[in-house]
Amino acid sequence: MRTLIIGGTRNLGPSIVGALLARGDSVTVLNRGVTPDDLPPSIERLHADRTDAAQLGEALHGRDFDLVVDTTLYNGSEAEAAIKIFDGHVGHYIFLSTGQVYLVRIGLERPFREDDYPGPVMPEPSKADEYEHGNWLYGYDKRQAEDAFARAWREQKFPFTSLRLPIVNSERDHYDRIYGYFLRMMDGGPILIPDDPGLPVRHVYGQDVVNAILRVSKTGLGKGKAYNIGQDDTLSLQEFLGLLAEVCGVSLNITRAPRQQLTEEKLLPDCSPFSGRWMSAVENGLSKAELGMEYTPFSSYLSALVSYFKTRPRREIAGYRHRRKEISFAQQIG
Repeated sequence: MRTLIIGGTRNLGPSIVGALLARGDSVTVLNRGVTPDDLPPSIERLHADRTDAAQLGEALHGRDFDLVVDTTLYNGSEAEAAIKIFDGHVGHYIFLSTGQVYLVRIGLERPFREDDYPGPVMPEPSKADEYEHGNWLYGYDKRQAEDAFARAWREQKFPFTSLRLPIVNSERDHYDRIYGYFLRMMDGGPILIPDDPGLPVRHVYGQDVVNAILRVSKTGLGKGKAYNIGQDDTLSLQEFLGLLAEVCGVSLNITRAPRQQLTEEKLLPDCSPFSGRWMSAVENGLSKAELGMEYTPFSSYLSALVSYFKTRPRREIAGYRHRRKEISFAQQIG
């Protein structure tokens, strides 16, 4: 199978490339060529800024692919450009979307189902609140992309499938969310979390996303459709932290504080990335029924992630930069 991966260097990218090579695909990767990677030297590399439609079209001119996996498409204009370039030149186009397309909808309850997608979208928040506006814009723009693909399917049978992902936990997560919690567990200091209940933690393991891509592309199922790809189990934040502490072999040490105070001190979201207000939880029944998906339990993949972290040198990450301030703040509030 002639396969193109757009992106391919961060988080899921290397695992997707490896799985497709192992399947026997002839793999080409297209990206800007800026992010260092350890991809196999056997793959073909193309370079273009995918946000520049002219560059993208020039790099792909005259090329046909059986499969395209697009990991770095974020808005409607990028979708329109991809449709124009690949129409008649691709057998199946898999777009990695997000559960955040549900978070900008009005009146929904978790976990979100695929048929929750249609309906009114909340108004744009003030740009003065960068966190709220940035998260809203991410979900809104991904909806614009999904809508463009859906129109192209209705009008010209453009063979796309959208995979809607919640937070993806993987060994290569470049946001270092679980790794940040791991570092705090291992230093023995308290983990600061808001004193409100927070949102349910229902994410997905990166390898399960790779498996979904393999299933969809092998079977050809799901053209013109979207599937939620997410784990079965749902935990509270405290249950998640307790499970992680158990896997790490440490005692759970948390300190609760008012959310507003943590925000004013600029400790959130670093101190607890799973305490954010923008965290989707998706219902996975359709992917299980139609694609035969099976999902890795949270406890199993947390064990895999912790084993991975423990066998590699400790890294300094942005999310751990205010750790001393966190500990001092926890001591002050008792």
